[in-house]
Amino acid sequence: MPAAAKSPPPQKPVPEAPPARAPGTGLSVVQRALRKLGLLRDIDFALYLPMRYEDETRVVRLADVRDGEMAQIEAVVTDSEVVFRPRRQLIVTVDDGSDTCQLRFFNFYPSQQKQLAVGARVRVRGEVRGGFLGRQMMHPAVKAAGTALPEALTPVYSTIAGLAQPVLRREVRSGLARAVLDETLPAGAAPHGAWDLRRALSFLHYPAPDVAIATLEDHSHPAWQRLKADELLAQQLSQLQARRARAAQRAPVLDTAASGGPLHTELLAALPFALTGAQQRVGVEITRDLARDIPMHRLLQGDVGSGKTVVAALAAARSIDAGFQCALMAPTEILAAQHFGKLVGWLDPLLAERGLRVAWLTGSQKKKERDAMSAAVESGEAALVIGTHAVISEKVRFRNLALAIIDEQHRFGVAQRLALRGKAGGELEPHLLMMSATPIPRTLAMSYYADLDVSTLDELPPGRTPIVTKLVAEHRRDEVIDRIRFQVEQGRQVYWVCPLIEESEAVDLRNATATRDELADALGDKVSVGLLHSRMPTAEKQAVMESFTANQLQVLVSTTVIEVGVDVPNASLMVIEHAERFGLSQLHQLRGRVGRGAAASACVLLYAPNEGGRVGEAARARLKAMAETGDGFEIARRDLEIRGPGEFLGARQSGAPLLRFADLSTDVMLLDWARELAPQMLDRHPELAHKHVDRWLGSKAEYLKA
Repeated sequence: MPAAAKSPPPQKPVPEAPPARAPGTGLSVVQRALRKLGLLRDIDFALYLPMRYEDETRVVRLADVRDGEMAQIEAVVTDSEVVFRPRRQLIVTVDDGSDTCQLRFFNFYPSQQKQLAVGARVRVRGEVRGGFLGRQMMHPAVKAAGTALPEALTPVYSTIAGLAQPVLRREVRSGLARAVLDETLPAGAAPHGAWDLRRALSFLHYPAPDVAIATLEDHSHPAWQRLKADELLAQQLSQLQARRARAAQRAPVLDTAASGGPLHTELLAALPFALTGAQQRVGVEITRDLARDIPMHRLLQGDVGSGKTVVAALAAARSIDAGFQCALMAPTEILAAQHFGKLVGWLDPLLAERGLRVAWLTGSQKKKERDAMSAAVESGEAALVIGTHAVISEKVRFRNLALAIIDEQHRFGVAQRLALRGKAGGELEPHLLMMSATPIPRTLAMSYYADLDVSTLDELPPGRTPIVTKLVAEHRRDEVIDRIRFQVEQGRQVYWVCPLIEESEAVDLRNATATRDELADALGDKVSVGLLHSRMPTAEKQAVMESFTANQLQVLVSTTVIEVGVDVPNASLMVIEHAERFGLSQLHQLRGRVGRGAAASACVLLYAPNEGGRVGEAARARLKAMAETGDGFEIARRDLEIRGPGEFLGARQSGAPLLRFADLSTDVMLLDWARELAPQMLDRHPELAHKHVDRWLGSKAEYLKA
């Protein structure tokens, strides 16, 4: 039988003092701290689980405690004095009859000195350490001996400044007692062996002392299974609700017949290459969506260089053929400019014949130019609008936006995506196509992206050369520079990526400027070395990129502003300095900047081992993955293992709920259970489904509309 949950342990009353008020808020410091932790509703407190536990349920003999163990003893104070070596401290000696121990306090109050006077009998809890002076405890917890021992383990919660642990324990206990924990699962629907919610929460806040701690730490206990199942179900229900709500909305029907309209046909004919099988398949999926009056909500995922921009251009052509406008929003001006350059080349000649054009909107534009572009957008002359966040500026008004395309969608927040969708005006919703060069592992697609239809470009265009990836230690830097010299002599170009712009005392990294100077000196006057970083003015950045694209610069030293979108087919070598500092997805994106032409290409990961000649475990896993595979889907799977979904998703779920308890790498069976139950609950038990989502997500479920 699993151990039953014990009642909350008796607590010493916390002295009531007039609550300190946070300036200008009307809230006490404690209330403001609780809000920062997201603790507003009773259920929020009930679901705020301990990060660890302390065992205060038993007293042990000091002689039975091993060095390094946490122990609680009851003993008599035999000596107590304040000393000044080397700083002021209180040193107390206690004897429990089996052994003696020295208690040492560097921060203490007169009340503690009084509590620890010679002859006092006290209960002391702390880590016992052996040493030259005998056994010691540093800053142990002290209370009077003889009081009743708790019957359950004592919870320790994650907290912040202004919220002491005893106060937080009191607030959580109170919220748990008040929380409505009625059953929201249909009868017989709970996973096999899982507890009911009230019993599970009571147990996890106050576990019995005889429970196997490992089952609490690895979340395998039946109480944990119930919470993880409920959390995954809430996520699946909210995603399904969002999908069904969108199905009730109406969007423009962009039906230009199965063969495509004139612009679509002309664009296909004008492209200097044939579409891959994957591009054709995905094009059919998007065309099918656009021909319906239900808003498309599709994610187009494809590895670096798989040809997402062409698919986006063909979707835009369908929108324009039907008499509507299309907007494409990218996270950076460099990426937006890359799209603009390609799409203008493909579409502008075809649009000009129709009295239409491609518009360009960014924050760095002069007012006169931006006003002219905005006027073209409002009149409908601009059939395709490409830009950064400026596209969603209040001053930009579309005549009849029908298709919104968002590139690198994980780099945008929820509010920004909603703002672009809101540009359609009227009662119709625009179709939404989101693109990502970071492939999504299956478990993420099943959970965080369950509200999306996913199209995958799993085939690279012909002519893309495989990229050889090499791990090179920092001490072989000169060999790398020799490799650069050889590439330049062959007429090729080189990227060198640095992680910082300027010197940092905290992190010993070479800066981009110093690296540019070093490479210029080493390579000589015949090789032009450029510099690109995020603090440069936009016009200067564009000028540098144009010079590199035109091969006026042979080597480009850059920060990660070139991570996505940069397309220079003549570049055949990518050097990433301090590669151990970069994320796996970022390394893969940077590697994808080469291998875009016919020349054999390589990516050198230059890493700096620590003093012991090693790199950290996570960094080693990232570098190993890069060396072993060039498959973006395998990279994404390993990235999820290393980082977890929170970091992997980035801003996709900004403000929306990330899983707190379930682990997608180990809880796939629970995820399958939740995916199967969610539609049944919405169809047969809608009230229970609503209560379940509200309990777990509250207002956060609104963010799934993006």
